[in-house]
Amino acid sequence: MINLKIDPEFQSQIPPLTDDEFKQLEENILKEGKLLSPLIVWGNTLVDGHNRYEIVQEHPEISFSTMPLPFESREEVLAWICKNQLGRRNLTPEQKKFLIGKQYSVEHRKPGGNGNNQHTAAAKKTAPEELCQFDTIPPTATEASVRKQIAERNNVSESYVARSEKFMRGVEIMEQMMPGTKEKILSGQFKVRDADMHRLARADFPNRKQIVHEILHPEDRPAPQSSYSHYSGINYSALEVAVRRIQQDFDFLMRYLPKLPDDSYAKTETLKILKQHKAYMAQFEEMLNDEKIA
Repeated sequence: MINLKIDPEFQSQIPPLTDDEFKQLEENILKEGKLLSPLIVWGNTLVDGHNRYEIVQEHPEISFSTMPLPFESREEVLAWICKNQLGRRNLTPEQKKFLIGKQYSVEHRKPGGNGNNQHTAAAKKTAPEELCQFDTIPPTATEASVRKQIAERNNVSESYVARSEKFMRGVEIMEQMMPGTKEKILSGQFKVRDADMHRLARADFPNRKQIVHEILHPEDRPAPQSSYSHYSGINYSALEVAVRRIQQDFDFLMRYLPKLPDDSYAKTETLKILKQHKAYMAQFEEMLNDEKIA
């Protein structure tokens, strides 16, 4: 049997299967008697197929093959993993946000021209105070271009992509300070506010412990400062009317399109628009909950 190297960072980007999902995968593999798809590798390091590889290790009679891909750096591997996971699985909103943030982070901060390569990047150990602090690394790609491509590919806004990077950094810091919290956050088991993750991502190393404590014990948060004076000029009645108008306009339109359910093309186009609107509303809701817009 081929012995492949498991890279913890690569493996940690892949959302874990539930016990039932893993058991079903194992049953399917045993029924087929082999892996139908090759394991993706970079040299001798496993890139994709960690669950399947774990199963064949327990069942050496199962045959499998590998497919090497010509990545030039760890950053390329990480970006590929995130992109691949975003396109192939049912993800929780938190998992999707984390993967988008990770992909954006590595793609617009790829090493090049600063002394980094796949060997130095692999050998470097990240100190706790440096974790996720990438702001000092000069980008080698146009951030706006990368952000736009990722946003279009995942049907989200560019600001969502930028905020996802902060969310990802906050989650990784939480995981380093309290191992096991990343899986709980990304699975939705432990709910966190995006604003808290963003605040943690921006915090200096000495201040992170207090922020984590406030996340885990919200009752200990300091009382918020009143900000009503900042919004004193807003006409709340007009704001309510504007928001309700969205629903009223759509209801009016649907009332005058009685044949829509019977028209396959119109139905397809309408569903496409509805998905875009749903994504927009989700992003807008997140923006309102965020303390700082990227």
